[in-house]
Amino acid sequence: MSDKTELHKVSEETMRFMRGKYKLDEIPGKYYDIDCLKFRQGKRTILSINIHEDHYDFQIIYGKAEREKFEMRLGEFPQAIQDLYSESRALPDGLWMLIRVDNLEMLEAVKQMIMIKKNPNRKPFPKTHIHMSNCGHRCDLCIHNKGKISFNAEEMEYARACVSSVYTVPINDLPINCDGCHFPDCTVESADCRKGKGTDKCWDCVNFSTCLKTAGWPPEIHTRTITADQVTYAILPYVKGQYGN
Repeated sequence: MSDKTELHKVSEETMRFMRGKYKLDEIPGKYYDIDCLKFRQGKRTILSINIHEDHYDFQIIYGKAEREKFEMRLGEFPQAIQDLYSESRALPDGLWMLIRVDNLEMLEAVKQMIMIKKNPNRKPFPKTHIHMSNCGHRCDLCIHNKGKISFNAEEMEYARACVSSVYTVPINDLPINCDGCHFPDCTVESADCRKGKGTDKCWDCVNFSTCLKTAGWPPEIHTRTITADQVTYAILPYVKGQYGN
């Protein structure tokens, strides 16, 4: 039985890795009667994760070229993965592997397997004019910022549609009036929760990663459809560390 705290860390780190490295759609599905989350580029599934109460099963399918790359590095991987690979049978559509992941050490190995399957394809927004807020958001990528941001008008309209969809807020209710930190209507500032904690930066707070006032869509393995563009425009600007912040 895995530690639930460790499993939560696996879930969070998986999403940070996949969203930070790859521009892929996140599509919920079923593996028989088990809930799963698929990361897809078009109709091609790069990774599928079966969701269990005490662990995750990461399903990776290697074609011939990917197998050759993996075999060249086989000795780098934990013995459990080496054994699984040698016991797996190649089918016409590739060699299927179902890898149990319930700790960060195994997740690190599986990350390398995913990068053998597909090279990272996400191109982050430019970092030349980063404007960070106290709560960890990138103001220059935030749709609420009424100052100069990185989007042109057409991109801004599309970004607002993505935010509206992800957070289920009518698009006309999304304001563009924020002057940045200490703006009176900011939910983080008005909460005034940093008093007595010895910091004016939310990301220095021990509760930062779980605070719903600062976080974007929670970085957890989930069962909801999220498109690659929605991740780009509605999630990553509000997740500390994803865009070099």
